[in-house]
Formats: sequence, C-alpha cells, structure tokens
Amino acid sequence: MSPLRKTGAFAAALTAAFAAAYGVGSAVAPVDGGRTQETAHASMADDDGHAAQEPTAPHAPAGLQVTENGYTLDLETTSLPAGARTTLRFVVRDAEGAPVTAYRTEHGKQLHLIVASRELTAYRHLHPTRAADGTWSTPVELPEAGGYRVFADFTPAAAQEGLTLGSDLAVTGRYAAHTLPAPATTTTVDGYTVRLDGALAPGRDSDLTFTVSRAGRPVTTLQPYLGAHGHLVALRSGDLAYLHVHPHEEAKGTTPSGPEVTFTATTPTPTPGTYRLFLDFKVAGTLHTAAFTTTTTGQGY
Repeated sequence: MSPLRKTGAFAAALTAAFAAAYGVGSAVAPVDGGRTQETAHASMADDDGHAAQEPTAPHAPAGLQVTENGYTLDLETTSLPAGARTTLRFVVRDAEGAPVTAYRTEHGKQLHLIVASRELTAYRHLHPTRAADGTWSTPVELPEAGGYRVFADFTPAAAQEGLTLGSDLAVTGRYAAHTLPAPATTTTVDGYTVRLDGALAPGRDSDLTFTVSRAGRPVTTLQPYLGAHGHLVALRSGDLAYLHVHPHEEAKGTTPSGPEVTFTATTPTPTPGTYRLFLDFKVAGTLHTAAFTTTTTGQGY
C-alpha cells in the first residue's frame, strides 16, 4: 500500500482520526498493513501423550478479514478525495494470486460493494462492473474525510459459500469528528418515515421488521430491489463486523409490496453490541436508504 501524502492542516486531523480508528480495529484482531491476520491453532498432547487439537476458536465475523478461504480483496484504490466523484478499483484474487473472473449471482448481482465510514455516518451500497481481466470498478463520491471500510460481498464460482472481505480506505480532506446517532425505532428519509420493530439478540437469529409510510399513510408500492422489496446491511460499531442478513420475500399479513419488509439478522457473537442498520428500499424507481442505530438485547447463546 502506498503511503498517503498529507498536506497542511489536514495532516494532524486525519492522522488523529486514523489512529483512533485503527486503535479500535487492533483491539479486535491483529492488523498488518490493513490486513487482519487469522489466529493459528497449535496442537498439544493429552495426558496419554496423544496429539490433540486445541478447541477451535470461533470463526471471525464477516468483513474483518482481507483474506479468507484462499481469496483476497486487493484494493487498487487506497485513497480518495472527499466530496469528489471518482473511481474506486479493486481485484479479488485467488490463492495463487490470480484475479477471480467467475462468480455466482447472488441477489441479482455477482458482487455487492459496501463502503462505510468508520463512524458509520456515511454509507454507500454500490454495484461495480468487472473488466475481462478481473478488475472491478465503480464511480463513487464519499462526503466526509476520514477512515472508511470497503466490503466486498460475493461467491466465487469455484466456492460453495459466500464471502465478505473487507479492506481499509482513506478519504482525504478536512476531517470533522461525528458521533454515532442515538438508538431509535423510527427515522425519516426523503419524506418517508420508517419504523423498526424487533431487536437484535446477541449471538442469535433475530427478526427485524421495517414499516414504510409517507405523510401518515402506509406505502404499499415498494418495488423489488435485489430480489426482494428491501435490502438490509448491518455493521457493528467499533470493529465494523458485517452481519449476515436475509430478507423475507413477504411479511406476514401484508402484500409483497409493503408497507412491511422483514429480515432475519444473525449477530456474530453472544456479547452485547451496538449496530448500525442501513435499509435500502425503492419507490417509483428511486432508491432510498434509512439508517438506524440499535443495541442488542437479551442473553446470548
């Protein structure tokens, strides 16, 4: 990764921001050059002298690793200017270092790209295009300077299970700190009011239902987006662990086009945490994103 050039007043502000962000990340798992390393498992002997394996550690939450199961997210673009429309490029490489050029289609796309600020106040859900040589690219405009995390959600054609790999991105400009919004069960976006029913439970599946209304009237004209009438991404505050979320095509007792959309979300650990939820929904051809802050409730497994 090339060193980031720092100039003027931006240097001190952005350096402090990155130090705080990477300090959080390193508390979760060791980081080397922006790439999280998996813990090695050593063998040991039992009382009879037979070799025995240590208990297997829990699998790392999605999005915290740049390499998993032989696949690596290789960001060719490692920094972007804030507030400018530019191009983000990356390659997914296999265990031999070759670009991956064959993918399964999931939720209507071969690869979903999520870009979120470390403070979870900026969010983009993108669908890049892939060149013949395996290089993915997408135009993007990020509003705030600071540390960001890029998540690639995909399933290689040669793999049986999907992967979510993550890597760090620097966005340059004048940095201003932001506070995570307080937990709430309603939010308003583009004139639409969205209500959240349900809560995340630590380490267990949880049903989350979002109800969309406008001017006090339920919205029953939700349009399909990525194979359902809504798409949900959930990220854990602090380390930005990426939650696995699955949509229900039709909420109980409602029509498929709204006003309710229901998902099952699985938190990665049985410990309490704070999460940011990003709901994408489409009405009249326009995509809207409603964001919520929520904390886990109840006991873990």
